[in-house]
Amino acid sequence: MLKCMDSDNLHRRIKKIMGQLKAIDKMVDEDVPCEDILIQINAAKNALHKVGQVVLEGHLNHCVREGIEHGEADKTIAEFAKAVEHFSRMS
Repeated sequence: MLKCMDSDNLHRRIKKIMGQLKAIDKMVDEDVPCEDILIQINAAKNALHKVGQVVLEGHLNHCVREGIEHGEADKTIAEFAKAVEHFSRMS
């Protein structure tokens, strides 16, 4: 799996999301207006969605390509369709 994605990029994005979540938690304790908290929740959700996109792109560019090149097109396409289905549930 490490071959198919830029792990440094993913770690950087995930750390940023963790910081956003900590900030949201702090906002709750500081009695920040609900609208401001919701804005930050949406930002974290969008950032997490982008992490999923990066993983999915890496999967397509490496794992799917490799499967097709090794003559396993039907199996590879079915697995990719399943991955897309799982990812689309996140929205």
